[in-house]
Amino acid sequence: MGEKMRLDRLVCSQMPGVSRADVKKLCLKCRIKVNGKLARRSDAHVDTDDEIFVGDTRVVYKKYIYIMLNKPQGVVCSTKEGQSRTVLDLVPEEMRRKGLFPAGRLDKDTEGFVLITDDGELSHRMLSPRSHVPKTYLVMLRDPWKESYKQAMAEGLVIDGGEKCLPAEFTGSAENDRQCTLVLHEGKFHQVKRMFKILGNEVVFLKRTAIGNVSLDPNLPVGSCLEIMHKDVENLLTH
Repeated sequence: MGEKMRLDRLVCSQMPGVSRADVKKLCLKCRIKVNGKLARRSDAHVDTDDEIFVGDTRVVYKKYIYIMLNKPQGVVCSTKEGQSRTVLDLVPEEMRRKGLFPAGRLDKDTEGFVLITDDGELSHRMLSPRSHVPKTYLVMLRDPWKESYKQAMAEGLVIDGGEKCLPAEFTGSAENDRQCTLVLHEGKFHQVKRMFKILGNEVVFLKRTAIGNVSLDPNLPVGSCLEIMHKDVENLLTH
């Protein structure tokens, strides 16, 4: 058994753009069925596990939604509209619902994995300084990387402004001397760029490829979204 909830509240929470007044009208027009029976009242209490149809559309209740976005450059991690497109603008209509927000940030010119959700508790656990959830980045550098970067990153760099970084894992590519992978356990402002700057190099391309033990789907096109199944959600917090 699920939890009890008013029919109009359940439908509104799962169907963007549908108001409680709309649900009431749909009931009056005999357009909603619960477990095969017509729903006469929009304020009737139903079980979240009930079989609910609005017209020919099955409404499956999900308390929260977790969306993997492959963010393109030029898009900001914000819920506010401005001159630039936001990550929420890229969420397809069928995944949209009230309360969505990006759990964490990527710079405007950085690509890759952004988690979009309406689960505030999970976001808080992910972003808490005590959690140290690892985030993996693919980095392209202006100049060839050096073997000394590995130890410097592992010891924890002191970047501009005197900020001490937590130890990070650096891996240079064997195929490309300007490409590397970096795993961070925190999220300071422009951190990756500032870390390589202090080492005398410059980041020319940056892409986040994983959060925790969840990797960006390699088949997910830039600018597209994919729903993360609930059974995989805890992997977002795995070290």
